[in-house]
Amino acid sequence: MRRNLFLLCFCVWVYALGSLTPTLAKESSKVIIAYIFVRDRVIQPEEIAADQLTHINYAFANIKDGIIVEGFKNDAENYRVLNSIKVRNPRLKVLVSVGGWTWSGGFSDMTLIRESRRKFIESSVEFIRNHQLDGIDIDWEYPGLPGYGNPHRPADKQNFTALLRELRVRLNQEGKKLGRHLSISIATGASQDFLDHTEMDKVQRYVDTVNLMTYDFYEAGSDPTTGHHACLYTNPSDPKKVSADSSVKDYLQAHISSKKIVLGVPFYGHAWGEVESLNNGLFQVGKETKIHASYQEIAENYSNKNGYVRYWDSQASAPYLWNEASRTFISYEDTESLGLKCKYVRQHNLKGIMFWEYSGDHRGELLGAINKGLRGD
Repeated sequence: MRRNLFLLCFCVWVYALGSLTPTLAKESSKVIIAYIFVRDRVIQPEEIAADQLTHINYAFANIKDGIIVEGFKNDAENYRVLNSIKVRNPRLKVLVSVGGWTWSGGFSDMTLIRESRRKFIESSVEFIRNHQLDGIDIDWEYPGLPGYGNPHRPADKQNFTALLRELRVRLNQEGKKLGRHLSISIATGASQDFLDHTEMDKVQRYVDTVNLMTYDFYEAGSDPTTGHHACLYTNPSDPKKVSADSSVKDYLQAHISSKKIVLGVPFYGHAWGEVESLNNGLFQVGKETKIHASYQEIAENYSNKNGYVRYWDSQASAPYLWNEASRTFISYEDTESLGLKCKYVRQHNLKGIMFWEYSGDHRGELLGAINKGLRGD
């Protein structure tokens, strides 16, 4: 009887193992990096789908007097919350993202000499220790370029490399003490101009991921012509000739490894008003509107609703909305375009997907599409 019981248990175990194998085979090895930007709000643990992410880059810390400082009053509590959700996903990594569009003004001076870089790096190590983090994301927008009107100088090109090289050495030392790897990621511009002002072929040696910001190609505030702000491919009629694909090719041509590149996608849209109706508003002159919508707002209020019609640009692999009555054009990302981008990531052996910003997708539709797409379902 014991022998029969053993055989029965063995058969059940083999059957269970076999039933699990297809699921395990479909798990993606790609990274999914969420930028979380909540400002002065406390995060609720249940609002973050920890099991669908590999990394969280918490935005933003600032640079003051040459050291890293918390950006908002609830940051310490939010780091505790984000660490607590690792119970649901022990592989989840939480990083602090320092800088960003409006807080990159301290980078150029900080990186100017070795001593000031050392001061910043030591403050970063202490910051990581205090908040029990898994690393740091350097979001300098941009070395050698004004960005938001920031101080910048030609030496930024070499100093950016020096910062990351010295940061890598120091985090490796600290990681040995802590018994775990401390990650470095960077948020990078999607233009050739960014590549011209950096030494990305050297920089890539010191970072775990290069988070390529392949969005905001067109913005109503700075572009008087409508266009796709996050298209996968370049539409031949596009006056600016931009796309995620062209940016990735520029990076590959600059000898950045595909295994370091993380493709950035937006969880929000850009809108223009007073647009000419030719081509359903695409690549037409328009003006900035008061619409600054997250994906969730677009899905609930605009996509094939309230006079807006969804169109698909098959050449660019991008959706857009057009309202004939109000002459309003909206460029955005949706589940179809994300599915194609995930396929592109798999086909081109890229590292994965990152997105700005988590709160734009309350129902998890886009995040679900990313997980499904990277698995190849």
